[in-house]
Amino acid sequence: MIDKRVASMAEAMAGIRDGSVVLLGGFGDVGQPDALIEGLIAQGASNLTVVANNAGRGRTGLARLMELGRVRRIVCSFPRSRGSVVFEELYSAGRIELEIVPQGTLAERIRAAGAGVAAFFTPTAVGTRLAENKEQRSFNGRHYVLEHALPGDVALIEAWRADRFGNLTYRESARNFNPVMAMAARLTIVQAQHLVELGTLDPEAIVTPGIFVSRVLHVPYAQAKE
Repeated sequence: MIDKRVASMAEAMAGIRDGSVVLLGGFGDVGQPDALIEGLIAQGASNLTVVANNAGRGRTGLARLMELGRVRRIVCSFPRSRGSVVFEELYSAGRIELEIVPQGTLAERIRAAGAGVAAFFTPTAVGTRLAENKEQRSFNGRHYVLEHALPGDVALIEAWRADRFGNLTYRESARNFNPVMAMAARLTIVQAQHLVELGTLDPEAIVTPGIFVSRVLHVPYAQAKE
């Protein structure tokens, strides 16, 4: 019987190795799997590359993971945003590496990894420092830069509802990066705010099919927002 639900955070985090590439869902605080980030901190993996929309804020969640020295490199679109004090401290001290990727390109690099596309050309960043040392070509008179797919060893994502097969739905803007990241990792771990019986989810409403999901941990709505 297929049942991807796990009973504990320790079970959800099992097997994450040092040096992993971790895809971290969310757009700022919205749709961010805060409980799973805390679980990763407790689990102990280090020397991580984190792929996220931004570089955290305050001193909790992703920022705390970085502050503990567990993140070697971050790939994101907005490293400096309101409250990104930890990243700024670490970067100024030369203690973290940064790769800036335009937001649409970041999403497409992740989606490409999930779709089995090795690389693609985009006009975004042509003529800027972000295009330096990258292959460029012209199509129909317009210049494009080659971007490579961005797969992860692990994806930590948040969903609104999940069943035991791992089928997922999302709530409004909390959908953001979560679906593409779920597709692009070898191990996809979900914190779901609601667990529902098999057959409850409308097939037309399922955004992430269970085939892309490895583990589901129930983190009730109130607990997820503490």
